[in-house]
Amino acid sequence: MLKGHTKGLALLLLMFIGASPAWGGPPADEVRKTVAGTVDIRRKTQEHEDQWAVEKTELEARYRSSKAHIEALQEQTALWERKLDVLQGRADELHRRIRESERLDANLQETLEGIMDRLEAWVAQDLPFLPEERAQRLNLLRETLAQTDISGAEKLRIFLEALLVECGYGDTVEVYEQKIEVAGEPLFAHVFRLGRLAIFWETPDNARVGEYDRVTHHWVELPAKYARNIAAAMEMAEKRRPIELLRLPLGRITP
Repeated sequence: MLKGHTKGLALLLLMFIGASPAWGGPPADEVRKTVAGTVDIRRKTQEHEDQWAVEKTELEARYRSSKAHIEALQEQTALWERKLDVLQGRADELHRRIRESERLDANLQETLEGIMDRLEAWVAQDLPFLPEERAQRLNLLRETLAQTDISGAEKLRIFLEALLVECGYGDTVEVYEQKIEVAGEPLFAHVFRLGRLAIFWETPDNARVGEYDRVTHHWVELPAKYARNIAAAMEMAEKRRPIELLRLPLGRITP
């Protein structure tokens, strides 16, 4: 835009140079040099102004781009801060649950130890059946309690399974052979367990019958009048006879 002005200025100066001898001014060569220098300065100034205009446009574009990028980063930072707050809340909740779980594990350990003591006492006072199996189960429970690498939940599961097995004995009957001692006399007998209510026995020749006395914790002999019903009950347990009602000397059931 300014180049036209520069040309006009140069033309005016040239006209002035051509007329200068008549006015008695400076020599033409000096005037030409002055005009050339002025034109050159003006040209360089114009070039600098044009270059600055380009740089200014580029800088303005970079500024707008940087500003938009900063705004986008600020929005993204705010989003991540909100996500961080949510994650921090979840982490705090997990820490709270862990502390609560540790507290429950400690209380559960004490509870299971109490249950273990009661279970051992119960088995010791219970009818003497499956002694090896039940003793092995109790030993396993004691070992489980002592292990620190097993979680409280897993220990509880193992205990519940053991208790279910023990409770299941009350709904089952079985007949097996066992060597017992009656009043100091060793006998080989057929033994009949009626749930957890009673255990009866009879000799292989059906001549003698008896039961396990819960009070004295000894095998005792019963009157011969019970032999028939005890033999019939054994046959029913072995499914060799149809089920029917029988009278058995259960006595008083202790709590």
